[in-house]
Amino acid sequence: MKKVISKDGTAIAFDKSGHGPAIILVCAAFQTRSDPMMSQLTSLLSPHFTVFNYDRRGRGDSGDTAPYAVEREVEDIEALINEAGGSAFVFGMSSGGVLALEAARKLAIAKLALYEPPFVVDNTRPPLPKNYLVQLKELITSGRRGDAVEYFLTKAAGVPADFVAPMRSAPFWPAMEHVAHTLVYDGTIMGDTMSGNPLPAERWSPVSIPTLVVGGGASPEYQQNAVKALVDRLPNAKCHILEGQEHNVAPDFLAPVLTDFFSM
Repeated sequence: MKKVISKDGTAIAFDKSGHGPAIILVCAAFQTRSDPMMSQLTSLLSPHFTVFNYDRRGRGDSGDTAPYAVEREVEDIEALINEAGGSAFVFGMSSGGVLALEAARKLAIAKLALYEPPFVVDNTRPPLPKNYLVQLKELITSGRRGDAVEYFLTKAAGVPADFVAPMRSAPFWPAMEHVAHTLVYDGTIMGDTMSGNPLPAERWSPVSIPTLVVGGGASPEYQQNAVKALVDRLPNAKCHILEGQEHNVAPDFLAPVLTDFFSM
């Protein structure tokens, strides 16, 4: 493990492995750099790239400095890019992909790849409740971390409530509660992009670098529609669908696609 210091003084922990051009992996909600998906993806990419697999602020071995702002997470990525030599490829998973999009508006990112940013752009699933972020913050502030995790899973991730109830006694549940406060960060990053309305026309138009937006062929319709909507909004993007994959994508399916894109 190594650390870089972000602009606000927050220490950001990362693992560096492999050889070749630098690629920074931006993880999704709940994930840390030790998450099995991120670890496996790192192993599969490291024969071709120098992989920076990091803990987003508030998670794992990284620090967390209040108050939170999306700009601070962009600065964390900037610190990693500087550590990589001033330019890097970036891959973002789910809400981490939306953070990567925000970073691409401002930073020296050579190419960008995203897996299923969780936008809700139409009526193919219920939008987030209008008070979603307020309610999530209240649950965290009152110490109800388990309820915050359940609220996210049912309202944001769309997991049926009867599926979530038995998850509370699963071995992985305490780890989810441990990073529950960072669900507020992901909610802030998403903003109003899960409202059921079309994506804003101009928000990411400055992102003119080559961009690959990957989706799962077995994902729900709303997620596939979100992938297509984002590709339509970006000036230099293309879409790749992984047949048989869902939002919880298998790294051995994803890694070859990323390797081909970042090697071109």
